[in-house]
Amino acid sequence: MRSLLFVPGDSERKLEKGFRAGADVVIVDLEDSVAPHNKASARKIAARFVVNHRAQTRSAIYVRVNDLSTGLTDDDLAALIPATPDGVILPKSAGGQDVQHLSAKLRLREAENGLADGATKILPIITETPAAVLAAASYAGASARLAGLTWGAEDLSAAIGARTTRDQHGRYTEIFRFARAMTILAAGAAEVAAIDTVFPNFRDMAAFEAECREAERDGFTGKMAIHPDQVPVINAAFTPSVEAVQQSAAIVAAFQAAGNPGVVGIDGKMYDRPHLRLAERLLARARAAGIPPDRYQTNGIRR
Repeated sequence: MRSLLFVPGDSERKLEKGFRAGADVVIVDLEDSVAPHNKASARKIAARFVVNHRAQTRSAIYVRVNDLSTGLTDDDLAALIPATPDGVILPKSAGGQDVQHLSAKLRLREAENGLADGATKILPIITETPAAVLAAASYAGASARLAGLTWGAEDLSAAIGARTTRDQHGRYTEIFRFARAMTILAAGAAEVAAIDTVFPNFRDMAAFEAECREAERDGFTGKMAIHPDQVPVINAAFTPSVEAVQQSAAIVAAFQAAGNPGVVGIDGKMYDRPHLRLAERLLARARAAGIPPDRYQTNGIRR
């Protein structure tokens, strides 16, 4: 999952555009982008659209339901699980227990619709309340459905009374950098993907590209988008470069050729087990991004 594009669930026009955007994941949104009086209509529109247009997109389809405290989650699942989405985005998740709670609901809906147990993945948004940020470590081992962890700044800002999430230079202030870091660490502990949050100003593409590069540098493997124009930028930023793929392939090959030791030398530089783990992770991302095998050639790298 590199790019995850939010699309309002109550607009067929926007759903049509979103399904053609080339995102790895299209998120059909029933939460923030849908007004309270339009929730029921959005469920019907979204479910019908997913059923009728699923074969027309190569994107995975996730649904952002309303959070568990609203009393709307069951209605969301009842309407959308028959359309067999690939996963559910859980907003305002308070911790691993909320993932387990949602998993139980999904198990029931899957059984009712003849779907395999565990077919529907879960991607929680884990930083939208202060307590949720502090519970980030609780996701490790919470559920086999867990596909990744992501975060958000705006709801947390409202919860703590922060007047802004960014400073005068456009960078997150300290408290939001902390929430961001907790997401990366929690995803690492749970051994799932870390997905960066949205960049609201979709017209400032230079700043957006810079934020994508920083997120990839720090360990995020994807980013959420609010506009189709952001999708190609995200895909480019989170697709490993040819040089990075070749270097990682060389590291893995060197360890294999040497009998899987603790350290190997390549071009006069020593690589140890953490380097191997990092190389394996990057190659997994490359395969998921569809990078062809011929890009893995390691010609010219001396072991």
